[in-house]
Amino acid sequence: MLYCHEQVAEGGISSGDLSVIIEELIRSVSAGRSLRNVLVIPPDFTRYHSRAGEITSKIHAILGDSVTMVLPALGTHYGMTDEEKRTMFKDVPLSIIHDHDYRTEVEELGRIPSEEVSRISKGAVDFDWPVQINRILLEEQWDLIISVGQVVPHEVAGMSNYTKNTLVGTGGKECIDKSHFVGAACDMEKIMGQIHNPVRDLLNLGSDRYLSHLPFLYIQTVVAPDMQGGTLLKGVFAGDDSECYEKAAALAQQENIFLLERSPKKIVVLLDGEEYKSTWVGNKSIYRSRLAVADGGEIVILAPGVHTFGENPNADSLIRKYGYHEAPYVVKAIGENSDLADNLGTASHLIQGASGGRFTITYCPGKLSREEVEGVGFNYGDLAEYSKRYDPKVLKDGWNMVDGEEIYYISNPGLGLWAHKDKFNPA
Repeated sequence: MLYCHEQVAEGGISSGDLSVIIEELIRSVSAGRSLRNVLVIPPDFTRYHSRAGEITSKIHAILGDSVTMVLPALGTHYGMTDEEKRTMFKDVPLSIIHDHDYRTEVEELGRIPSEEVSRISKGAVDFDWPVQINRILLEEQWDLIISVGQVVPHEVAGMSNYTKNTLVGTGGKECIDKSHFVGAACDMEKIMGQIHNPVRDLLNLGSDRYLSHLPFLYIQTVVAPDMQGGTLLKGVFAGDDSECYEKAAALAQQENIFLLERSPKKIVVLLDGEEYKSTWVGNKSIYRSRLAVADGGEIVILAPGVHTFGENPNADSLIRKYGYHEAPYVVKAIGENSDLADNLGTASHLIQGASGGRFTITYCPGKLSREEVEGVGFNYGDLAEYSKRYDPKVLKDGWNMVDGEEIYYISNPGLGLWAHKDKFNPA
């Protein structure tokens, strides 16, 4: 059932209007049932611009102590700091914000057989896939589980959120690893921005088959860049089935996919220092712009907050050991090394962060050395030097001329997908 379908053509939905939308939504969902034990599942701080933190705070303000737990969908990411929690979930008590642990807190509900996974992936993989979820969702008698987040083009699931927020965000290691490897095996350049694709179909199948008994409410946002360094909330959709995702994803294809008439020789991407602290998350700068950059071109990444590669110590160690490479190299390494074979999510990330030799990648991190950056296969750029040449305070989203050089600037890669018009066909 679709409870909410709000979108604007011009400008964005204001914070005041968002409050009214959430109040009316909670009133509608509450009709005929008592909400005394509510779980909210928002994304973590790496999705700060989703407006999910604001929505979570509004839900808590409306329902008060009936919101007994907030469970950020960390997946395999580092847990949020208390400062990040206070910033993202204003006025929500830290005592009710629980850090998901993908290693120790999950329960397996069943497996999608290898034959089905092979059919869904069109033969790209032939393993089975476990449906795993944080046992907190199963052990409590929840009156409502509210999954909140942004629908935006995504390198693994085509479009983010909906069932990904639960099965990846609160899932277990094998569940996360294998779903990510399906995305890598099926070619992320063909998946990104597509509403339906093998990974999305797999996630939805797992949820329909094993989680349909849970009282989910999905709140999906569509947030677009305002082309001045800020954001606009373009849509809010809520429901208890796939219709809210479908409508949000259709709007995201309109608002978050930027088709270019010609391919830039150089793309400069800024990674906000508070939001992007690892190449694991920061490589959105590569994923979301790779369909736009010209053959032989360069992606320059200004990354003042990046101080690590992985979002957990094990992933960081493996990225440092193997580096970013194309699929044949990584697949061979998987076959020869048990540490990589046991971490298919990281293996997928290694493939996705490589350029395929078609363009070069220059990383300018604030807190990694030249040796570290070049050790994983990127070119190193001095952040101070590149930030002076390509000053984010001066550049505007889109085409810019810098000392006679034409560049294309992206102030936040997490808000979209950029592609040459001939390289993306929405389906």
